[in-house]
Amino acid sequence: MFWSLELLIVAALIWVCTQISFLFSPIGIFLSTIFVPLLLSGVLFYLLNPLVRILEKIRWRRFHLNRTGAVSVVFLLLVAVLVAGGMWLIPRLATQITTLVGSIPDFAKSSEVVLRKWTQQPWLKSIDFSKYLTQLQSALSKYAQSLMSGVTSGIGQVIGTVTTVTVTAVTVPVMLFYMLKDGEKFLPAIQKWLPAKHGEQTTELLSRMNTTIAKYVGGQIIECLFVGIFTAIGYVLVGEKYALLLGLFAGICNLIPYVGPYIGILPALIVAFATSTNLIIYVIIVVVVVQQIDGNFVYPNIIGKSLQIHPLTIIIILLAAGNIAGLFGMILAIPFYAVVKTVVTYVYSIWQLEHAEQKSL
Repeated sequence: MFWSLELLIVAALIWVCTQISFLFSPIGIFLSTIFVPLLLSGVLFYLLNPLVRILEKIRWRRFHLNRTGAVSVVFLLLVAVLVAGGMWLIPRLATQITTLVGSIPDFAKSSEVVLRKWTQQPWLKSIDFSKYLTQLQSALSKYAQSLMSGVTSGIGQVIGTVTTVTVTAVTVPVMLFYMLKDGEKFLPAIQKWLPAKHGEQTTELLSRMNTTIAKYVGGQIIECLFVGIFTAIGYVLVGEKYALLLGLFAGICNLIPYVGPYIGILPALIVAFATSTNLIIYVIIVVVVVQQIDGNFVYPNIIGKSLQIHPLTIIIILLAAGNIAGLFGMILAIPFYAVVKTVVTYVYSIWQLEHAEQKSL
């Protein structure tokens, strides 16, 4: 009777919440507005905070930098790197993207030539590829036309995107500055508001969560930079077109564990297929070599087994997150699960200790 009543109360609360969902919509809009700036600021905080700590420790006679001075120096270095990198990277990426979009119909023709060479093989002559080639060519042509028409007609959407990017670019530096400047005061401030026993436990839990996130974020950034840079260099060496764009895409996809490299190689294989069969083999070799170096040397030394998540668990999480929130959900699912696992493990260990103390009394 007790559990039946509890379940009825929970069901009633859920039904009431669905009927008054309009009350929660402002909260959802607020959270969705600050989510991206807060996420970017958090990633940059975990990436730059170790550098700020190193600058704070530097001493030369009586001179040393305080927290604000170290943050200012790091900000100047970050701005210089972003400006120099943007001036070199953005024009080249824009050129390659424009060329790639304009070359989509040509890919169908080049693919047709390659496929016709394959059909000359004795074991493939019995298969009729003509209808498949026609379908591929028409599909790529329609996709290119729809893409160009969408770019030209979606002016309002482009303006909205530019506005969002501008607001994010303004708010992220401000949030990041105060995170770096006052981030060390967060745990002591929380501890003051809690009782002594629970304050220490909460501080320990937050410290573990902070360590987990810091290892994951810093390690993933370094790993993605390694994969993106060396994949692009490999593509240049083997003669792959759009090497910079395809290498950047491979580095971003590497944020997704296990399935990321397979997603990252697909555009490169499509471009290589339109060029020659040998280039497909070279592209696969480049990706295999980079992934082997990453998996055997970079990943174990940077991230290692800090997350301690079974591969099967990761695959299940990625499948669920991909269906719920797409690519963005797949990127955020693993660190979110790692934090939740840290919280649950710590709370369970505290409960076990308290339960053992009660038994001993």
